[in-house]
Amino acid sequence: MRIIPAADVIEAVATMCMESNVELPADVWAKFRECAAREESPSAKEIFRQLLENADLAKETRLPLCQDTGLAVFFVELGEDCRVEGGLREAVNEGVRKGYKDGYLRKSVCDPFTRKNTGDNTPAIIHIDLVPGDRLKIFFMAKGGGSENMSRVTFLSPAQGWPGIKEFVVRRVAEAGPNPCPPTVIGVGIGGNAELSAIIAKKALMRDLDDVHPDPDIAAKEKELLDAINELGIGPMGLGGKTTSLGVKIAVAPCHLASLPLAVNVQCHSARHREVIL
Repeated sequence: MRIIPAADVIEAVATMCMESNVELPADVWAKFRECAAREESPSAKEIFRQLLENADLAKETRLPLCQDTGLAVFFVELGEDCRVEGGLREAVNEGVRKGYKDGYLRKSVCDPFTRKNTGDNTPAIIHIDLVPGDRLKIFFMAKGGGSENMSRVTFLSPAQGWPGIKEFVVRRVAEAGPNPCPPTVIGVGIGGNAELSAIIAKKALMRDLDDVHPDPDIAAKEKELLDAINELGIGPMGLGGKTTSLGVKIAVAPCHLASLPLAVNVQCHSARHREVIL
């Protein structure tokens, strides 16, 4: 049994929280440049110019990419032959406290009724999977409220199939309009049940934008959805243009024969995520 010191987890989590909020992932930055070159609308080109400038300034000044530094969301793969000294959840939450304090990041966690802020951006939202081996892999996402509010879970009739899925996803993006600060990234969870579809839709957002799904059929469906979404013309920050979304990522799980669960998780243009292996 491998014992991972709690201090290692705390430091790794704190660093991810701070770095992700001031440095746009390389795949997102590159996609901004790529999409900007395709835009014809002056307003769309100007928005991309501002987004790129904002990303460069955030990296240079170490000030957040966005004032909404998000809820701390983690997907953790814990090896069955290792454990974290003092407890994994405790270490992750302590890392969040440290990262959001030391990085001067906005604390956004509050009681749903009183709206009283917890003051340290905890508790984090932590999903843990046990996997073979003795390694610990931590995926982190800073998830803002504006984009999360646009996410939905629904149940379709199995007979609706792919046409029904496509119609719902595209309509959800259309209804969201400028609210999630496009260009967005769209995570789609198909199958499972109410909670699993939502979880895999969010986990799909951890994939790099240039990552092609290994299943050719799913990869084709991702492209089909992205093309349909970008034909909406909502454009960067809702001002019109060819780029409403930067990418669509689909995750699939087996489901009950009477159900077709579907979740759409919307991510804003500031798609902040990191991962670390200990």
